[in-house]
Amino acid sequence: MMNVELIDKMGTDLSVVNAARVSYSKTKDTFEDKDEKLIKYLAEHEHWSPFAHASMQFRIKAPVFVARQLVKHQVGLVWNEVSRRYVDYEPEFFAPEVWRGRPKNSKQGSDGEVNTDGEYYNRYINGCKVYYSLLLNEGVAPEQARMVLPQSMMTEWIWSGTVYAFARVCNLRCKPDTQKETQDVANVIDKLADEAFPYCWKYLRK
Repeated sequence: MMNVELIDKMGTDLSVVNAARVSYSKTKDTFEDKDEKLIKYLAEHEHWSPFAHASMQFRIKAPVFVARQLVKHQVGLVWNEVSRRYVDYEPEFFAPEVWRGRPKNSKQGSDGEVNTDGEYYNRYINGCKVYYSLLLNEGVAPEQARMVLPQSMMTEWIWSGTVYAFARVCNLRCKPDTQKETQDVANVIDKLADEAFPYCWKYLRK
């Protein structure tokens, strides 16, 4: 149900190297071993600006509650999302494979599994679909009819930003103590970014 796709990128590891070396009015056409050392130095000493000259663009499909966690990351990132003010096609909803339990020693997160009947959830979701359609059929504007749709509704967005910014996202959201659904999205971003910028990603990811 959830999906993360790298739809565009700008630059390579060499773009970051050339952005750093322009200080000395130098440029290169091929990536060499010493360039990896430069990237390592830049990352370790938090010289972030060269990493801002390379970027990625993702199209992501995930539940609203996941999107609302990820959109908190703002610096170096741009976000455009489908709007239920303008579309009124039948909504799609996320259904967890496992219902997780409340942790005993924390105010947030989850712990273990809970044996609960998902049928009640399915009934609720179906009810939301019916009532949403009813409001639309009665002439209610989509921007108001959407109020009955829950956070488990699937949404889509285009997320663009610098390599450095997405590394910050993954450094936080790929941790094992983050919410699993959000972690699942971040892990795919992590994999795709590693393929697109292997040397930058090697040293920016912590």
